[in-house]
Amino acid sequence: METNQAQTLIAMIFVLGTLVLLVLPSVIGIVRDRRVDRQIREAQEARESERAQKSSSRSTVPSTATWYAEGRRSKKLVSS
Repeated sequence: METNQAQTLIAMIFVLGTLVLLVLPSVIGIVRDRRVDRQIREAQEARESERAQKSSSRSTVPSTATWYAEGRRSKKLVSS
């Protein structure tokens, strides 16, 4: 290998190393963002499945407050 070829090889390695150092933080950030997005998505799915289980176990009987409000509405209609 001649001196000129060795210098060219060293320059190419230097340029590639510099490129890697410049791109590496962006790649690390992208990987971290994807991990956080996946964790958020999993938490939302867990919360939605928890809501679905709770809603199916609820009774369909109206609450006392609903009966009270309906009674007051009917009284207003009758008295007017």
